[in-house]
Amino acid sequence: MKTRCQWCANSFEAYVRYHDEEWGVPVHDERTHFEFLVLESAQAGLSWATILKKREGYRKAFSDFDASVVASYTESEVEKLLQDPSIVRNKLKILATINNAQRFLEVQKAFGSFDNYIWQFVDGEPIINAWKTRDQVPVTTPTSDKLSKDLRQRGFKFLGSTTIYAHMQAIGLVNDHTVDCFRYKELI
Repeated sequence: MKTRCQWCANSFEAYVRYHDEEWGVPVHDERTHFEFLVLESAQAGLSWATILKKREGYRKAFSDFDASVVASYTESEVEKLLQDPSIVRNKLKILATINNAQRFLEVQKAFGSFDNYIWQFVDGEPIINAWKTRDQVPVTTPTSDKLSKDLRQRGFKFLGSTTIYAHMQAIGLVNDHTVDCFRYKELI
């Protein structure tokens, strides 16, 4: 029996698999960066479990997370997405996803890759925390504040500091597995 972070205990299989295989693993792939931006911004105000259950729907609806394709979505595609029950049908979030795809491409152009851009906020190395309990894990940090502010100044939407801290955890900018979790040592 593996010890896991409390937040995924007694959860559904995909949630546990996400914890065991993805959460906190350093991401350097551009499409994966965009995927998590899409999913995290969709999650704002909802549970991660809700979004995780709709992940495949998002993959299909948003062109396998190809930012260059999503950036060119038209009003008719927005209308189709608003009828798609496999995603969260919130017009503001859908429009934010298209906007964020456009901003993502601008960041890639300015920095050579989104990966170069985002990893600079942690000096290219994951922040390794040593939390004993889930209650110790913050929901924002000065780094997430700074990154969120920079993204907003670049025109990104639905990416406040709390959402960005969750994003930082998801893509491995920070290791917030609790020290008793089997993944904590695997990722340091």
